[in-house]
Amino acid sequence: MTAPLLPLTPNEAADRLAAGRAVLVDVREPDEFARRRVTGAQSAPLSRFAEASLAAEPGQDVIFTCRSGLRTEENGARLAIRFAGRAYMLTGGVDAWAAAGLPVESDASAPLELMRQVQIAAGGLVLVGLILGRLVHPGFLGLSGFVGAGLIVAGLTGFCGMARLLTHAPWNRPRSA
Repeated sequence: MTAPLLPLTPNEAADRLAAGRAVLVDVREPDEFARRRVTGAQSAPLSRFAEASLAAEPGQDVIFTCRSGLRTEENGARLAIRFAGRAYMLTGGVDAWAAAGLPVESDASAPLELMRQVQIAAGGLVLVGLILGRLVHPGFLGLSGFVGAGLIVAGLTGFCGMARLLTHAPWNRPRSA
C-alpha cells in the first residue's frame, strides 16, 4: 500500500508557496516542463527522481505536481519518502493551476512533448497507409500494420523506436546558447 500524498487545491498550494512554507516540485519529463510549468516550480523528472537535486529548507512542505495529477498520485509513496516533512500533491496538476488563473510560464517555441510527437506521427502514418491502401495499392496497408505492431512492442517492452528516432529530429535538438 502506497502512502498517499495529501491533496491541496491550486489556491491552497499557492498560499503555501507565497508564504514560503512550501516548495513545488514538478515530476514531468524535461520536454514537458520546458513547454509549460508553474512559475517557480523545480523540475525533478520521475525518470531521474532518485538523482534529482531538490532544494527544500528544513520545515518546508513539498508539493508535487505533474500535468493532471495522475502521475503524482500513482507515485506518491516514492515521492514522499524523499522528504522528512509533509508531502502534498497539487490536485489536478498544472492544468488545474492554470485553470485557477495562477501564474504559469509557457514556451510555445519549445518542441511538443515527445510522446505527443509519437502519437501524431503514428496516427499520421496509419492514416496515410489506409488512404494509400484504398486509393493506390492494398500493399500500403502494411504501413498501418507495421506502425500498429511497433506500438504494441513499445507498450510491452517500454522501448519506442519512433520516440528514439524523433529525439534526433532537428526541432528536438538542444538549442545553442
